Amino acid sequence: MSQKPLKQPISVLVVLHDGNGNILLIKRADYQNFWQSVTGSIEPDEQLIETAIREVYEETGILLPDTQIIDWNESSQYEIYQHWRHRYPEGVTHNTEHVFSAKISRNSPIKLNPKEHTAYDWMPVKEAADKVFSPSNKMAILNLHKHLF
Repeated sequence: MSQKPLKQPISVLVVLHDGNGNILLIKRADYQNFWQSVTGSIEPDEQLIETAIREVYEETGILLPDTQIIDWNESSQYEIYQHWRHRYPEGVTHNTEHVFSAKISRNSPIKLNPKEHTAYDWMPVKEAADKVFSPSNKMAILNLHKHLF
């Protein structure tokens, strides 16, 4: 069995919302009660917008045109949880996360990859911000209103 390639410490966070104050969250399969927005690491030779589009598709089954995704041109750096460091090259302890958002219909069919996520739910902004495990995800949800056009 081949081993997965190591992740690069550059990722995207994509806040999916309905334009009416509701956020789509997905529940991680590998950790009980870890809810999050769409996230994922950049692949070699990939632009950040391409990573955002790919991750939304891989994690929800929704194929977004690049015109639907808003690049916030914001990023934050955080310490990678110890239990996930084995996924990165030796010695890597921090990740830089770039934030995006996209408005989608609540009627969009969601198709989860059961190896990654086990459930999804639409939640009002405050409830979603309280539910996510990642501080950077919480801040992105609370700052979504600044990026609505």
